[in-house]
Amino acid sequence: MEELGWADTPIGEVTLRRRFDLVTQRDVYEVKLRDEWLMSSQFTVAEIELARLGLARLAANADADAAVGRTFDVAVGGLGLGYTAAAALEDDRVASVVVVELVAPLIEWHEQGLVPASAALTSDDRCRFQQGDFFAMSYEDGYDASQPGRLFDAVLLDIDHSPAHLLADGSEGFYGTAGMSAVAKLLRPGGVYALWSNDPPDDAYMAILAEVFVDAEAHVVTFPNPLQGRDATNTVYVATKRG
Repeated sequence: MEELGWADTPIGEVTLRRRFDLVTQRDVYEVKLRDEWLMSSQFTVAEIELARLGLARLAANADADAAVGRTFDVAVGGLGLGYTAAAALEDDRVASVVVVELVAPLIEWHEQGLVPASAALTSDDRCRFQQGDFFAMSYEDGYDASQPGRLFDAVLLDIDHSPAHLLADGSEGFYGTAGMSAVAKLLRPGGVYALWSNDPPDDAYMAILAEVFVDAEAHVVTFPNPLQGRDATNTVYVATKRG
C-alpha cells in the first residue's frame, strides 16, 4: 500500500492511498477521513449513476419544456475521487461544472494528477473546483464564490454516507425541510437535485423531498462486489424543483 497524500484538516486527518487488490488484479485508490472511508475506486458505479440519473431527469424536463438544445450548469457537492464530476462532463449538454469541496488538500491532489479521474477534470475548461463548505454555502450565497446567488440546473450531492449517516457535524439537520429548501432556492425552475446514499431508500427522507420538490424518486443502483462474491446496492435520490 502506498500513501499518496496526507493532510490534517478541520474535520480530521484525510489520506489518499493506492493499493493493489489481489481479487480484482488492479490498483485501487482510496480516500479516508479519520476512520471513515470516503470513496474507493473499486466501487464507482453509483457515483457515476448519480450524475447520469440526475442529468437524464434534467434533460427530460428541458425537452418537456421545449428547451431542446439548451445547456446546463451543474454543481457537484463533494469532489472525492472525481467520478461524479467526470461523468457529468461526459454529457455534451453540460456547459459548466462547479465542484464544491471542503478539504483543500483533496483539490490539490487532483490538481497534481494523483488519481485516475484527475485529468478528465483538470483538462476540461468547463470544470472548476470551489473550496468551501457545501452545506454552509447552501444556506448562504450558493456554490460559486465568484457569482453570489448563482442558480444551477442541477445539484449533485455525494458527501455524507446517507441522510442518516453523516461524516461531520457540518451537515447536521441539512437533510430536513430547511436544508432541502435551501438547495431548491439555488436551482432554476425545473432544475434537479440528486443525492447518493449508501443506505437503502429512506421513506422519511422521501417524504421530505416530496414536501420541497416534485417527482421525487429513489433509484436502487446494483453493482457487483467481487470482494464478497455478490451484488451490492446504493441509492440515488432524484427530485425536480417546482416550476
